[in-house]
Amino acid sequence: MRMISVRQLQKNYGPTIAVDGLSFDVAKGEVVGFLGPNGAGKTTTIRVLTCFHVASGGSAIVGGFDVRTQPLEVRRQIGYLPENVPLYPDLRVEEYLWYRAALKGVPHRNRRSAVGRAMEKAGVVEVRRKLVGQVSRGYRQRTGIADALVADPPILILDEPTSGLDPNQRLRIKELVRELAQEHTILFSSHILAEVQDVSSRILLIHRGRLRADGAPKELVASNARRRLCLQAHANPALLLSSVGALPGLQIVEVLDLGLGIASLVATIDKDADPRDAVASVLLQQQVLVRELRIEQPSLEEYFFAVTEGADRSEEIAARQGEEAL
Repeated sequence: MRMISVRQLQKNYGPTIAVDGLSFDVAKGEVVGFLGPNGAGKTTTIRVLTCFHVASGGSAIVGGFDVRTQPLEVRRQIGYLPENVPLYPDLRVEEYLWYRAALKGVPHRNRRSAVGRAMEKAGVVEVRRKLVGQVSRGYRQRTGIADALVADPPILILDEPTSGLDPNQRLRIKELVRELAQEHTILFSSHILAEVQDVSSRILLIHRGRLRADGAPKELVASNARRRLCLQAHANPALLLSSVGALPGLQIVEVLDLGLGIASLVATIDKDADPRDAVASVLLQQQVLVRELRIEQPSLEEYFFAVTEGADRSEEIAARQGEEAL
């Protein structure tokens, strides 16, 4: 069942195109990480999905309702945590959530249980009587999440939920997202790629307003980024380079002298290749003692760079070469 369905979404700000023909689906029960560099169009897309901005073209269906023609019904389907949570600092946490429950149309007879459930899920019960302005930033983020949960929506849209938090607070929010995923469909954006990789079942990566990648994190990285062969041995760099560098399927990245008669070599290899046996055999013939020989999987950060900035550089080089040819 599709909880979010976006087709050829377009959003312009005058001559600037923020979102350019974006299409994707989010199924019920998915946790989808929404990635992209600054200015890629993530927040603009989220604001269209949450009915804060009107699209310039295309369509978006959220919870079965059209964001253009049925905004009130869409808002009943979602709990939204913006990047900068708009809280009232002079209200107590519980008072604020009661107020938000009333605004969201939670019946008066159900508000006590709705607020209690939201506070428990978000982990703010222990600060319920404190003023919002006197709790830590981590608890303010949690209060914002409790606000998103108070009407018990089927869809949660979280924009940078760990922004500005320390490592311990980020860990707690990450654990909270995992728990919420058992009952809600979640779309969230973050600049912290390790968090996205840990929490998401799927990633949408956009760049310059267009979808550049869609899939499970491990599958995307494995299919599009090159792995590395990492070698340390009791040898000088020249011997390592002459022995290993001649093997097929290796592209040498660096050879370093680590001192004490030890050198290291790093080479990129094809995604399905495993040259470790060949490397070990060559070094054995040279009577070189190997300290370390492993294959290092690429990271999501490297994949992100290749799809965004790396792609930009390739386009710039191609354009420059075209101009020179003219």
